[in-house]
Amino acid sequence: MGNLDGKVALISGTGRGMGRAAALEFAAQGAAVFGCDLNEADSAETVALVTKAGGVMEALAPVDLGTRDGAEAWVRAAVDRFGGVDVLYNNASALRNGPLMDLADEDWHFTIRNELDLVWYSVRAAWPELVGRGGGAVINVASIAARLGARFVGQVPHGSAKGGVLAMTKHLCATGGPHRIRANAILPGLIYTPETAPFIDDPDGPLPGILAKIPLGRYGQAHEVAQLAAFLASDAAAFITGAEIAIDGGDGAVAA
Repeated sequence: MGNLDGKVALISGTGRGMGRAAALEFAAQGAAVFGCDLNEADSAETVALVTKAGGVMEALAPVDLGTRDGAEAWVRAAVDRFGGVDVLYNNASALRNGPLMDLADEDWHFTIRNELDLVWYSVRAAWPELVGRGGGAVINVASIAARLGARFVGQVPHGSAKGGVLAMTKHLCATGGPHRIRANAILPGLIYTPETAPFIDDPDGPLPGILAKIPLGRYGQAHEVAQLAAFLASDAAAFITGAEIAIDGGDGAVAA
């Protein structure tokens, strides 16, 4: 018996990284997973990995959650396949970082669209299904950058978008309470993924200085974020809503 037996979980951005790790973890704990991604080949590979491991997963790809039509198509396909929605895990994102004055307006709008707008559209599409189910869980991936500024890389668009995700989570908590819908936010710190690998693996990069500030002295792994998300999706977290949980090795808890 798994902690997520009988639950249908929508997980966005399952093609690789934290989304793939979440698909594997949720399925291993008994959920029927419906994923999505922009990259059809990556999405199919994740479905194959989950299926090989004995889990249940299907996905829609390519799909753009940065539009109402895309988000609604994703949720509709999940409902058609599995009959409803119990969990919405808003993992997908894309961003553009850089020094403040080197960023173009396009970089700002790209990041807001792909880190904040897509959460809005996905929540709007899935909300009636969660209400109809009699409750459920929304889990939003924010970031430690929603709380803290960074010196090692310019993150103004990213931090602003994830700050919006964090604020949205609080309001979803208030809105969802009467419907028994819980909303919580995960705030990852430095996590090893295909996107962060070039930065982390750069022998001339700032990683040693960053790790020296983290109390646990290391970066995180994608499966550790997935395990936290699976807990928040489970009935063991039935009285947790409106929470913001950092998973950053203590980085945000100590002064620089």
